[in-house]
Amino acid sequence: MAEDGPQRRARARAAAIPLEQPPGTGIPLLRALPSGRSLLIGFAIVAAAVGLYALARFTPMFALRQIEVEGAPPGVAARVRAALEPLDGRSLLALRGSQVEQAVSRLPDVAAITYDRDFPHTLRVVVRPEVPVAVARRGSEAWLISAGSRVISAVPLGTHRALPRVWLGAGSDDPEPGTLLADHPALQAVRALAIAHRARFKIHVRFVRVREQELTFLLGSGLELRLGDLRAVRVKLAIASMIVPQLLRSGGYTYLDVSVPHRPVASSNTQPSG
Repeated sequence: MAEDGPQRRARARAAAIPLEQPPGTGIPLLRALPSGRSLLIGFAIVAAAVGLYALARFTPMFALRQIEVEGAPPGVAARVRAALEPLDGRSLLALRGSQVEQAVSRLPDVAAITYDRDFPHTLRVVVRPEVPVAVARRGSEAWLISAGSRVISAVPLGTHRALPRVWLGAGSDDPEPGTLLADHPALQAVRALAIAHRARFKIHVRFVRVREQELTFLLGSGLELRLGDLRAVRVKLAIASMIVPQLLRSGGYTYLDVSVPHRPVASSNTQPSG
């Protein structure tokens, strides 16, 4: 049924009536902004903080006065403190990590460091020293070599008897403390010894021989442990750890060949069997 004119006008007027807003809504945007006084106080706090930071950074308020070294033997700790002495008096806030690392990076017996500022005047340094795994030999000279193939220092002959000996080639340059070992066969030997160290290989190694990429550990018992190349050295050492004690108890064996890990060969013959 068609609606008459008054009814249509009433419906149109009813549809145009705006909904009432709940109390507390419809706050103007300007009323939500902070007042000028609040902004002034906020800027004053920020300026004061910046001023205090600048004061602490460029005055003796947090000047470095003490260096504490942890995680290193006394000799290494003393060298670390001596290397960091030029930083004495600098503000801990202005001290950059690169400054600390560069000062200590020159020390050949330090592998890595971490540090922390202990306000107001102390710098705490945790040192990870280099771990020696071999003594490199050439003639009457000897050098201590780390697990990272880094030359730690020259050492007198007859010292560090517990470490394996690695012989350097006649044509290579003398190792320089702080540099990486450059002699390639000796480098291969040191890498194998580093793997043995990380794998906690308990059998004493007297020296390492490298011939045409063939690694041989001469053990303290006199037994030769033939490893082949560096591939799967950790597996080869694990197999040797199980077999060598049995060979020593039996006696009479001269070598154990684990160059093919799934087929170890032990014999009293100095030449490998067929």
